[in-house]
Amino acid sequence: MAEHSHPSTGAAPGVPLKRQYVSFSFYKISEDFHKLPVAERESAKKSFLEAAETFRKDGILLSYSTKGFRSDVDLMLWRISYDLDSIQKNSSALAKSALGPYLKTPASYLAMTKRSTYIDKHQHVGGTEESRTNILPGKFKYIFIYPFVKSREWYLLSKEARQKVMDEHIRVGNMYPSVKLNTTYSFGLDDQEFVVAFETDIPGDFLDLVMALRETEGSKYTIRDTPIYTCRLWELKEALDLVG
Repeated sequence: MAEHSHPSTGAAPGVPLKRQYVSFSFYKISEDFHKLPVAERESAKKSFLEAAETFRKDGILLSYSTKGFRSDVDLMLWRISYDLDSIQKNSSALAKSALGPYLKTPASYLAMTKRSTYIDKHQHVGGTEESRTNILPGKFKYIFIYPFVKSREWYLLSKEARQKVMDEHIRVGNMYPSVKLNTTYSFGLDDQEFVVAFETDIPGDFLDLVMALRETEGSKYTIRDTPIYTCRLWELKEALDLVG
C-alpha cells in the first residue's frame, strides 16, 4: 500500500508546499558491545543519546526498538527535517559517539514528503494537504515500515486507469481507521520508489489491512514491499536499555 491522498487545500495557488526530508535508519549493535563492563556500556549509550538529541534543534527525532521482532536490527531512528544536511550531520555525530564503533546499519531509507497525484474520494474528516507534506509522527505505539516499488507497467497506465485502481486501494485502506499511513517518496533519492510507514496501536488491524490489500487490483503491480520492519516506540534511553 503506497498511497492515500487528499485534494489540495491550504496553500495559495502556485505556491509550493514546504516539504520534509525523512530518514529511517536501522541499527544493529555488535556482540562485542555486550562483552564490555556495565559502566562502559552505560557511558557509550549516554554518548549516543547525547549525539542523537542534537538533532532536535533541526527537526523531529523518534526512536523505536526492534528487539525481539527481527534478528538483524535492534534500533530504528525516524528523523524528519526540512534540511537534508542535518540528517547527514547527525548521522556523523552518531558514528563518532562512543557507541559508534559497535554499530552497524543494516538498512537506511531516505525519502521526502509529497502530495499525492490521486484523489481520495473517501477522505477522512479534517484531512488536509498539509497532512501529506508535513508529517506529525509518534502518536501511536507501533510503526511498520517497508520500501515499496511498483512495476513499470503501472506507470504506463493512463491516469484515469490508475485512479480507478487507487479508488479501490484507498477504500480498503479507509476500512482500518486505527492505522495511520505515512507515504514518503524516494524517486531519485534512494533505491526504492516509496517508503511506507504505518502507525497504529493495534498490530492486528495492520495485519488485516495488508491481507485485504493483497486482494486488490493494485497488488499485481507491486514489485517489492519487503523487508518489513515492526518497531515499538520508546524514549531513546529506554530503547537503548532494551538492547543491553
